[in-house]
Order: sequence, then structure tokens, then C-alpha cells
Amino acid sequence: MLKLVNVSKVHQTGDIQTTALDRIDFQVRSGEYVAITGPSGCGKSTLLSVLGLLEQPNAGQRWFDNQDISNWSEMKLNELRRGRIGFIFQSFNLIEELSVFENVELALEYSDVPAKERRPQVEAMLDKLGIAHRAGHRPSQLSGGQQQRVAIARALVGKPAMLLADEPTGNLDSAHGDEVMNILRTINNEGTTVIMVTHSREHAAQAKRVVHLLDGRIQQDAMVAA
Repeated sequence: MLKLVNVSKVHQTGDIQTTALDRIDFQVRSGEYVAITGPSGCGKSTLLSVLGLLEQPNAGQRWFDNQDISNWSEMKLNELRRGRIGFIFQSFNLIEELSVFENVELALEYSDVPAKERRPQVEAMLDKLGIAHRAGHRPSQLSGGQQQRVAIARALVGKPAMLLADEPTGNLDSAHGDEVMNILRTINNEGTTVIMVTHSREHAAQAKRVVHLLDGRIQQDAMVAA
């Protein structure tokens, strides 16, 4: 589904260059559940951004569904990303001025889904994630776990083939974190490819494959024992 070949990414801050990814070879097949782990600053979030087409690598090739997208324009990549990839972030990134329903609906507006088709899709996703009763509330009226459920609903409402999650439990207590992990496992079992960055060994072990990064390089790539 998605493949990186000899990919490098260098961040430039003034005169200082930092190599975030160093000649990475990486492949994710459709339906996989992959956890990316490693110490802070090892390149985990950068790798997720490159996989999600949010950042361009400085070198190497990217392939998506057997197409070489290395030289695609930002506009073309945006179209691909919008139709195929969903994102969940540690900080939720919900808009306080909008209700729960409107926050989730916004993802469909960006995808040019007709207004008459949006309501049933949003209602079904909120119901699936157990927050339909909060549809009219603002984000600040929700618990952290409920806010993350809204963020997941927004990421999934467009039915992406791949879901990228960057520390999705990082701002949650253990109980709500476990709820989010259960949701990710269910989503994957239903066929969505999931790639998750996490510091938690326990949460990483719930994936089907764990990739460990160190200094921008893949140190270990192993399947998780059933």
C-alpha cells in the first residue's frame, strides 16, 4: 500500500541541520496495524508526516498503491491524502467554536461531500464511537477521552483506507487511553490500515507489528506474537 525507499529528511534551523530520517526503507501493506516506537527526537513523528504526505522528504522515493508519487505536486498529493488518509493527533485539534457534530462534519466539507449526504454519515460515525449524545456540545464541555473520540470520528468519517495516529493516548489517563486503543484495534479489524506513533510499550504491543527507530534509522522491525 505504502512504501519508502532510501528516504531521508533533514530539518534546517538557521545554520543547523538535523537529520530526522536517514535512508529509511519502509513498507506498510493494506490492513496492517503498525506501531512506531523510539526515544524522543528519533524521527517518529517525522516518519509519520512523510508517510501521511504532510512532509516532503529531501531524498528517496515514496510509493502509494504501486504508484511512484515522489515527484507529485503538492496539489496532487493533497487530493490523494484527502481521499485516502485520516489523521489523529495527541492534541485533538478540535475547533472550540464548533459543536461536536460540526467538527466531524468539517472533514466531509473539505472532501466536497454534498450537504445532504453529510448528516447521516456524521450521525452514524458519532453513534459508532458512542458520542452521539454529545453531538451538540462544544469540545470544552467534553472529557479528554470524549474529545479524542471526536477526533477519531473526524478522521474516520470520510472512510479513509489508512489511519495515522501520533501519540493518540498521550494526553489521556490510562482508562481513556485503553478505550482509544480498543477503538484503534476495532478499526483495524474492520480493514483500515493503522500506523501509530507511541512511547508506550504496552500500547505498541497491541499492534501487529512494531518498528523501533533510533537516530532516524530503523533499528528493529518485528511482528508481534499473537
